[in-house]
Amino acid sequence: MKYKILVDSCTDLPVEFRKDERFKIIPLSLMVDDKVFVDNGEFDQKEFLKIMKESQNGPKSACPSPEDYLKEFDDESDTFVITISSELSGSYNSAELAKRLYLDEHSMKNIEVFDSKSASVGQTLIALKIRELISEGHLFDDIVQKIKTFRSEMKTKFVLESLDNLKKSGRLSHLKAFIANALNIKPIMGGTPEGTITKLDQARGIKKALISMANIIERDVIKPNEKILAIAHCNCIERANFIKDEILKRVPFKDYFIVDTAGVSTMYANEGGIIVAY
Repeated sequence: MKYKILVDSCTDLPVEFRKDERFKIIPLSLMVDDKVFVDNGEFDQKEFLKIMKESQNGPKSACPSPEDYLKEFDDESDTFVITISSELSGSYNSAELAKRLYLDEHSMKNIEVFDSKSASVGQTLIALKIRELISEGHLFDDIVQKIKTFRSEMKTKFVLESLDNLKKSGRLSHLKAFIANALNIKPIMGGTPEGTITKLDQARGIKKALISMANIIERDVIKPNEKILAIAHCNCIERANFIKDEILKRVPFKDYFIVDTAGVSTMYANEGGIIVAY
C-alpha cells in the first residue's frame, strides 16, 4: 500500500519518524505577545520557554488552515490524518473541511481524519499503530476501524511543574494558582474519552505526583503486554527517565519510547511537564 500519515505539530514524533518521508508534520503557529513561532523542524524550544516565562500574557496557538492539509492530499497515496483533540484546537475541523473539499472532486481517494481525542504522544501512538497495521497488510477500511478501537482504549495523562500558563490563559484563577504554587501542589491530569481534560489527583511535590501517576496507570491499564508506553517531556529528560522506571517496575509494557516536546506540547506542558500515553 502506498500511504501517507499526516500529523499536526502537536504530535511528538521520535527523530527516526521525522526522517520518514511517509510522515508529514502540518505545523501550527504559536504566539506570545507580538512574537510568532511556526511549530516546524526549526522550532527553538529554549527560546520559546524563555519568552513564555517573561511574558505576562498566556501563549496562544493558531491551527493549520484547510489549505495546509488540502495540498498534501494531491497524490495517489492512501492518506491518514491525526490531529490534536478537537476539544483543544481547530486542527481537526480544518482537516475535515479539507477532506470534504478534496473528495468533492476526487471521490475515489482514500482519506481518513482521526480526532486523536488526545495530544502529544497520544497522537504519536495512533500514527505508529497505523504504520504497524499497514505493515501487517491490512486494507484501508480495516485500518480505520481498528484505529477507532485503538483510540477508544488509549489513555493519556500528564503532570505539570508550572501552572503559570493555565493562570495566564484564564483557565485557572490567580488565587488557585497562587495557593498551588505556594504549597508546591502538582495536579495529575488525564484525558477523557471525549478528548477533554480532567483532574485525577494531586500531590505535594513533583516526585510524589509522578509516583501517583504511575500508580494510577498501574490500576487502569489494560493488556499492557500489547501496548507501548510513550513519554514526552518538556526539557526534563531526568524526570522522564524517572517516571519511565516507576511505571515499568509496576507495569509490563511491551516497549517504550521517550521524546522531547515540540512547540504545541511545550506550550501546554510548560518547562518540566511530563505527558504519558499508552
